[in-house]
Amino acid sequence: MLDENKIEQEIVSKKLTAPRLTPEHVRRTIVAEYVGRASDLFHDSPAHESLQCLTIGICVLKNGFTVIGTSACASPENFDAEIGNKIALDNAREKIWALEGYLLRQRLHEGE
Repeated sequence: MLDENKIEQEIVSKKLTAPRLTPEHVRRTIVAEYVGRASDLFHDSPAHESLQCLTIGICVLKNGFTVIGTSACASPENFDAEIGNKIALDNAREKIWALEGYLLRQRLHEGE
């Protein structure tokens, strides 16, 4: 996981000014975030014990599209909800960067 803000500072310090995505842009695309342990999602049937180690993060974007990130630990003894939540949401944000990067590139292409 890269620190988005550190990278942005480096870009600004190098005076790179061409169209690009910024951490703020990615943040503005997200209107809601949900995160939780996968085992808590299935109340009607017994959940497999492995779901105790899986965290799911969901980002809802302005246009209604949803992006899902996950985090899983190998040993249940290492499960930490705070760490799992952070990693799952970071994983979802990485996907948003890719989607928004594609969209920006498409807009630049259409403008050429």
